[in-house]
Amino acid sequence: MRALLPDWVDRPLPVIGMLHLLPLPGAPRYAGDRAAIRERLLADADALAGGGVDGLMLENFGDVPFHPGALPAHVIADMTALAGAVRERHELPLGINCLRNDALAALAVAHAVGGAFIRVNVLCGARVTDQGVIEGSADRLLRERGRLGATGIRIVADVDVKHSAPLGAPRPLCDEVTDLVERGGADAVVVSGSGTGRPTDPDQLDAARTAAGTAPVLVGSGVDAASVAALVGRADGVIVGSALKHGGDVRAAVDPERVRELVARIG
Repeated sequence: MRALLPDWVDRPLPVIGMLHLLPLPGAPRYAGDRAAIRERLLADADALAGGGVDGLMLENFGDVPFHPGALPAHVIADMTALAGAVRERHELPLGINCLRNDALAALAVAHAVGGAFIRVNVLCGARVTDQGVIEGSADRLLRERGRLGATGIRIVADVDVKHSAPLGAPRPLCDEVTDLVERGGADAVVVSGSGTGRPTDPDQLDAARTAAGTAPVLVGSGVDAASVAALVGRADGVIVGSALKHGGDVRAAVDPERVRELVARIG
């Protein structure tokens, strides 16, 4: 099995559970209660860890509309403090995603708190998104990771990322994946559906896994208790958010029973 982290080698299909932060200070939907953000985060982390997930990934999901480029310093500071609280509470590998695409901020947070990986929505090329045109930052990210001596922090990069379209003519998925791994330096690849919680095309998953060589390929959306068993042997891991929330609502808190059910289906 092509494992993202050595800790996961013995599990047939590693599960990364999402930690969706409530809106942070400065975001349009911030409710004015910092304590509530931390309490929800730690409760979600407890539910995911207690249910048996293999890793966690924290992102500023509530901060819509997302910044298209660099995040403000106060957002990075808040995310670092909150990620540190999770690390103090749980030893599971922790990933960071700074939406929409601030890979350098994600690396900085992960490096500060002992994170294991970061997710980068657009590592190579350019995509048209609801934030406008977003360009890849592989050149700066790889150099900064080396400068920090943080090569142990893995880069998990999306291909044909959800909520976006190619800036130019679409290219074959296999070419995109090859560029991510061989030219962009991605350590793992994420294949998702067209939007949050939407199913991933099985043919795209197979094509990505063939093109990725030894790099792990993860399913990034649409996984639930009913579909997860079919991905054993077909994917190298899954990232799950909506399906682990109460009622399957991405905005709700994590439901411990849903976590246990999904993990049990893997075997």
